[in-house]
Amino acid sequence: MKPEAFTIRVYGVLTDEVKGVLVSDEQEQGRRFTKFPGGGLELGEGTKDCLRREWREELGQEISVTDHLYTTDFFQPSAFHADRQVISIYYFVQALSDAAVKTSIAPFDFSSSNEVSQSFRWIEWNRFTEDALTLPIDKIVATMILEKRRGR
Repeated sequence: MKPEAFTIRVYGVLTDEVKGVLVSDEQEQGRRFTKFPGGGLELGEGTKDCLRREWREELGQEISVTDHLYTTDFFQPSAFHADRQVISIYYFVQALSDAAVKTSIAPFDFSSSNEVSQSFRWIEWNRFTEDALTLPIDKIVATMILEKRRGR
């Protein structure tokens, strides 16, 4: 089926030499998934502004958007809307303030049992692999992060 529209998603990769990589565990539409923090680009918004807004909304944290990491270069249908194509843009980010929400090391550490829930956690470097993430494009980006970390 040919998509009728596309969605642009912008994600941030926050790393820490000790803590590892920050991810977002989410529950929505009866599904649980792990992804990088970020969200949908709004009309009239730049990609970096989108990421700063999403980060403030989700984590209550100010960030600096640094290096561009990856933009989807293949067709990817949306996991949630069969009639949409997803284009994802990834940046490395640096924290300028502490997060206003709790971060955990336990997966899906939700503070409530709502139908739509979100929590954030650090995955230690020795446990961070593409299999730690759910979405196909995130898996590619995880591999890129690990290769960059190894100096390839």
